[in-house]
Amino acid sequence: MDSRLAAYLERIGLAAIPSPDAVGLEALLVAHREAIAFENLDIPLGRPIAIDSDSVFAKLVTNRRGGYCFEQNRLLADMLELLGLPSRPLLARVRLGAAHGDHPPRTHVLLLIEIEGSPWIADAGFGGSYVPALPLAVGAPADTADGARHRLRRVGELGSLAGEWLLERAGAHDTTDGRAHPHEDWQPQYSFDLAQVAPDDLVQANHWTSTAPTSRFTSLCVATRVLPGGFAGLTDRALRISGGKSEAREIPDAQAYVETLRETFGLELPIEAIERWPIFAT
Repeated sequence: MDSRLAAYLERIGLAAIPSPDAVGLEALLVAHREAIAFENLDIPLGRPIAIDSDSVFAKLVTNRRGGYCFEQNRLLADMLELLGLPSRPLLARVRLGAAHGDHPPRTHVLLLIEIEGSPWIADAGFGGSYVPALPLAVGAPADTADGARHRLRRVGELGSLAGEWLLERAGAHDTTDGRAHPHEDWQPQYSFDLAQVAPDDLVQANHWTSTAPTSRFTSLCVATRVLPGGFAGLTDRALRISGGKSEAREIPDAQAYVETLRETFGLELPIEAIERWPIFAT
């Protein structure tokens, strides 16, 4: 087995290589999202977000950190390639929490994969909730362990602002990062089309996401993690956990923040760094 694949499988807690089919892909996504937190915590420290394969592997696997979509799905794409499931990236507009009629920039990346002759999407880097593996087909449903339902709808044409495809989710508000509406009916998550994406497109989108004043990742400290049957979300000092242990509370100080990152999100950051964040400025 390739040494990087072996290290990745150890990192996400899979003892065996998953099968190269829909069942194996879903098992991989669940393990990845439960083990590797979604987070943007280098940005408030003024550190650039590198999305080349070596940098991402070192950060998320070797150094056991988390990352956001451009990092998470770079790692996933590299590991799928080693598993014999090559993919290509797609860029998406995040609709979760956006006003109706708005067209946010394409600042999310997901993957398109062919499984047994059919196109599927895979996404290990959506911080708002868990996204299961989905066949690229109108209305094809997928239920997840948090009780949510997911589907894809064809909404437009290639190049339209609406996108060709819309991912929707219906489920409990508690198993999201808090941006979802409180009702449990279908809600848009993100829209995308199947246009080819060049490496420099990803570099540009990642740069905007990590540096633009209007990006949520430059104004908020964010961490989320999928839990068995639940979800943990941390936005600035506000912590929300659902599942077997449900709670909502404010993190009082930097020391408690360090402990929360370690215990809930599997992240180790020094208190000296966290004390420099604006959310703890005195």
